[in-house]
Amino acid sequence: MSTLKNNLKPALLSEKVIKRAKRLNTTLLSDAMGCTGAMDYKIKPVAAGMRVIGTAMTVEMRPGDNLFLHQAIYAGQEGYVLVADGKGHTKNAYLGELMARAAKAIGLEGIVIDGLVRDKEALSELNLPIFAKGFIPNGPFKDGPGQFNQPISCGGVSIHPGDLILGDEDGVIVVPKDKINNVFAKAEKKLAYEESRMEVIAEYEKNRKQGIIGATIEPSWLKEKMAPFEL
Repeated sequence: MSTLKNNLKPALLSEKVIKRAKRLNTTLLSDAMGCTGAMDYKIKPVAAGMRVIGTAMTVEMRPGDNLFLHQAIYAGQEGYVLVADGKGHTKNAYLGELMARAAKAIGLEGIVIDGLVRDKEALSELNLPIFAKGFIPNGPFKDGPGQFNQPISCGGVSIHPGDLILGDEDGVIVVPKDKINNVFAKAEKKLAYEESRMEVIAEYEKNRKQGIIGATIEPSWLKEKMAPFEL
């Protein structure tokens, strides 16, 4: 079992990395990683519009027990997203309004939990990005054990302390810290492609409504992909 005394927080990702990440989203990053990297589809923001970006701090907990989550919150600071492996436990909530308010006061960028939370109305209004699998009134136990800042699994994805976490309406993506530059380059290329495609599609629609039918707007790759299926 690791403790905070012998397990330091990971180095924060650079401002340059975070700035680039803010121009992207979960779908672009997943595409850049070969349609992988997303946590379980049930892990979603507790309220619409929530978005989180930051460096992963990790905590592992005994199912239904949040003792180590408490300590991890108080060890947090700006720049970190706390990622908690709750083992997908669905009988007790790991976090509620008081813990969320403390996390916000300390400056955490957000919290991602493979499990349930409670106090939905309060969490929705707090303006701290929290991602979880749902809600339940039952509170947690506080007996431990647990681990801090060790490799964990959250929502079926491996996370190492220091990885990039990005969450939005579609879910949560994990980008391994040693692959960030390569993933960003691919995601930014895809973003440029999508922006260009949207312009082409919008222009086509505008012309169609004016009775002007131009060339096809099928993407260039479609014909090649369909070729093996043509008679």
